[in-house]
Amino acid sequence: MSTISESPHRAGPREWLGLAVLALPTLLLSIDVSVLHLAVPHISEGLNPSASEMLWIIDIYGFMIAGFLVAMGTLGDRIGRRKLLLIGAAAFGVASVAAAYASDPAMLIATRAALGIAGATLMPSTLALISNMFRDPKQRGVAIAVWVTMFSVGIALGPVVGGAMLEIFWWGSVFLLGVPIMALLLVAAPALLPEYRDTNAGRLDLTSVALSLAAILPVVYGLKEVAKDGLALLPVLILVAGLLVGAVFVRRQSTLTNPLLDLGLFRNRSFCTALVTLLLSMLVAGGTYLFVTQYLQLVAGLSPMKAGLYLLPAAFALIVTSVLSPVAASKIRPAYVVAIGLVVSALGHVMLSLTDSSTGVAQVVTGFALVYAGGGPLIALGTDIIVGSAPPEQAGSASAISETSTELGMALGVAALGSVGTAVYRSEVNTPPNVSEGAAQVAGDTLAGAADVAKELPVEVAAALLGSARDAFTSGMNVIGAIGALVAVGTAVLVAAVIKAPDTGADEAPSGDAALSVAPESKHAL
Repeated sequence: MSTISESPHRAGPREWLGLAVLALPTLLLSIDVSVLHLAVPHISEGLNPSASEMLWIIDIYGFMIAGFLVAMGTLGDRIGRRKLLLIGAAAFGVASVAAAYASDPAMLIATRAALGIAGATLMPSTLALISNMFRDPKQRGVAIAVWVTMFSVGIALGPVVGGAMLEIFWWGSVFLLGVPIMALLLVAAPALLPEYRDTNAGRLDLTSVALSLAAILPVVYGLKEVAKDGLALLPVLILVAGLLVGAVFVRRQSTLTNPLLDLGLFRNRSFCTALVTLLLSMLVAGGTYLFVTQYLQLVAGLSPMKAGLYLLPAAFALIVTSVLSPVAASKIRPAYVVAIGLVVSALGHVMLSLTDSSTGVAQVVTGFALVYAGGGPLIALGTDIIVGSAPPEQAGSASAISETSTELGMALGVAALGSVGTAVYRSEVNTPPNVSEGAAQVAGDTLAGAADVAKELPVEVAAALLGSARDAFTSGMNVIGAIGALVAVGTAVLVAAVIKAPDTGADEAPSGDAALSVAPESKHAL
């Protein structure tokens, strides 16, 4: 028999204190994402990675999280979600120290991969514990809104704290932010968090774990290389191989008594729509954040601290809309709340697509704030419907699927849109004729490279090179903004069209589509 109680009950003081503990890893992971993007120019200067190595430094973390989330979510269902959370916290702290003192790009990529594997244990455990601790639908909606808010707070704190550290210390110091947070979690969690596990879940199918990794990683790598270099034979073959392995993985899940991934969850239309929308929206957000942070530093010439401050309006906008979304969803159809938010995001992306390299700081800050403001309803309500659609004993798996969609989207955004922006940059940048061939190659690779080359050139030549490089980089951001606007509008239409009425089919869980038009306490779902 499962150790999870089946009778809904209202959470008490211990559960709300436990929520505060669960906010710690959420806060850390969001700080880690925002700090790393801000540190990109400093890592470039300190370790001198190539453009390809820099992309891997950024996105290997998300790739490993995406690859291991499903396995870790299911593992938490079996061995205990609190136990897995504590194991992951300890591993994350150790990997953070190793990343801080990485001596070359290869070592940083390896430690970032270790951080990703450890991070994969944290997010599904926190969401699953929230789902188990807050069984009342209304309280669960509030708890998930708080969880999302802490993610937003981390995004707000990351640039400010990280910017200050980058101005005072070396680039590796930003990774040490996770050490005290993980230490506090290890001390507080055993006292405040109850343990949950499903004793009937069966053994973990290691073959399925291997297949999930063998599917996700080649697909992501293939997409990254195709986006960067076009339809070359090898990346396409790797991509196709990943898709074929993915088909084998899905087929295997349908034959197992205790599958790694319960395919039955995907019969819920709200569940699937929320997943697709989260994936596409996070894809756009990942690429947009990468280019906006570099624009503020390398095009506008802001210090890391000032760039962090300029990112605060977007973070605060995300906090406000995340908190207010459940309230709005209790008064009007939740799907419309999400769709309206996505339209707001589209307006922000349009502003980014029209920015120029000389007078665009205010426009970039405003556009980015609109992008984040519009994403708040999706993150808060979409996460709630995904987690709330699953039975309690599968909360870990559902949480892992939700986080896989989010993390894979962010990683794909950095890889695909980062490569698109880089391709635009390379096609438009012009180096002055009196720059050496080697220096011209470095300057034509990335904007950070152009900035380094310009330091060694005469003033007039440096100005010409930087002007062309900044214009080319801004053109790349313009293209990403246009893609983001199209994605936001398309997903807004998808949400409004698909999630609009209860489905009385027998295979739909009552917490899914049917929850959209029932009692007010259930209408916090997407």
